Amino acid sequence: MCSGIREAGVEGKLLEAHRTIQRICDNVEKVITGKRHAIELALIALLSQGHLLIEDAPGVGKTMFARSLAKSFGTKFKRIQFTPDMLPSDITGVTIYNQKTGNFEFHPGPILTNIVLADEINRATPKAQAALLECMEERQITVDGTTYVMPRPFHIIATLNPVEYEGTFPLPETQLDRFLIRLDLGYPSSDEEITIMENQQFGHPIERIGKVAEESDLLELQEMVRKIYVDELIKRYIVSIVEATRHHPAIYLGSSPRGSLALFRAAQARALMENRNYVLPDDIKVLAEPVLAHRIIVNPGNNGYDNKGRAVIAEILRKVPVPGTIPGSRIESGYQPL
Repeated sequence: MCSGIREAGVEGKLLEAHRTIQRICDNVEKVITGKRHAIELALIALLSQGHLLIEDAPGVGKTMFARSLAKSFGTKFKRIQFTPDMLPSDITGVTIYNQKTGNFEFHPGPILTNIVLADEINRATPKAQAALLECMEERQITVDGTTYVMPRPFHIIATLNPVEYEGTFPLPETQLDRFLIRLDLGYPSSDEEITIMENQQFGHPIERIGKVAEESDLLELQEMVRKIYVDELIKRYIVSIVEATRHHPAIYLGSSPRGSLALFRAAQARALMENRNYVLPDDIKVLAEPVLAHRIIVNPGNNGYDNKGRAVIAEILRKVPVPGTIPGSRIESGYQPL
């Protein structure tokens, strides 16, 4: 991709970026059958330099999802299996005294890598979960008073089993708010399940896929995302949606400004994925639920609203005016330099 990104003109850059993104989606889909939309959402989180939470039943492919995404870029990948007896140092690393040299040496934990699978994150105690807070937001960890910067790229994919409650600890709001996108894979259709069985008859497809882009391509795509044009009307549309979560009668706690920023950045990534260098209202509509639903708390006895907040977000989208439908308003969508 690097050679294509340097093609003259904005359209050449956009086209090469679009091709690279589609190539990655196709590669992951060889492992995760029939979940194109979920794959695209996961890639949006990665391109936005955010983190991903996959909440679903066991056996639907959450772990393979993370591994296939890492293999597509050839980035360093580590898996952390969260358990109730896990300590924060098991995640961040520990400083040990070396008797031979007479010095304290830092032994980095598995978090210091490019893509981390935090498997069954809700099985760890709140103390262990808190070890992720600093690195997810500030891109650094602090061990024994020394700060270590996370490598680039850095991305956490956490999995959550929502149906098991014994031996699990609910994720606090501060933890949930640090995930850019929450999604579930869902069960495959009958035809897709047959395809899955056929694909795994002689081995798992995860062993047959390789990288289709370089680590440098990912960093370059992340930089391109930040240069996607967002009109003033789109910014106000984002803020109006987030503000509505703070005043809806069914919502106990609405989204913070971090939710606005997350929706802003995710919309930029989706525009790049769609071969555009400007954001449209449709980008916001598609992303509002996976970006905002986990950032709100729905009131108990909420008159039929689901406790994950999806129905509330859908209702807010129906009520907040869309830019371009307001008399006298329009969105400038001319190309801007990347």
